[in-house]
Amino acid sequence: MTVIVRDSNGTQLGEGDSVTLIKDLKVKGTSVTLKRGTLVKNIRLTDDPAEVECNAEKVKGLVLRTEFLKKA
Repeated sequence: MTVIVRDSNGTQLGEGDSVTLIKDLKVKGTSVTLKRGTLVKNIRLTDDPAEVECNAEKVKGLVLRTEFLKKA
């Protein structure tokens, strides 16, 4: 069964897509805040359709909720 992952606007996301944050997000365990409009490239899909893995500017191995993303 294929998992369909969708962003906050309902656009389908695929492996390796680029996404933009639609809200400022504090990263747990660090003092880093990812600002709204930050471009995150090369996302990886997970088994959970509500989450994607990525590497942001200063944070590696980050898991983001799709409700805070839109396809770039």
